[in-house]
Amino acid sequence: MNEENEALVIPTIKNIKLLLDPINIRLENIETSLNKKEVKSSESKYYRNQDLKKIFGLSSNTIIKYRETGILPYTKLGDIFLYEVKQIEKILIQNKVEL
Repeated sequence: MNEENEALVIPTIKNIKLLLDPINIRLENIETSLNKKEVKSSESKYYRNQDLKKIFGLSSNTIIKYRETGILPYTKLGDIFLYEVKQIEKILIQNKVEL
């Protein structure tokens, strides 16, 4: 390469903006998408008895005892008992044992 023929090209603000605009639009779309997912994830989710048995290894009798003693908050819908995931997570955090 011949140094005499090489010219230093300094990009203009307009050219830099043209390069960055598509990136900014893409980032805004990602942010919008993430915000929509946060709204969806804030919806309440519930465990059922079989979920508590499977996930936590609780027996039916233990679940009944925890409900009756107020340890396990629940919602009853007909014959179905529902346990809000957020409440279960809260109980787990409150009962965490630090060693």
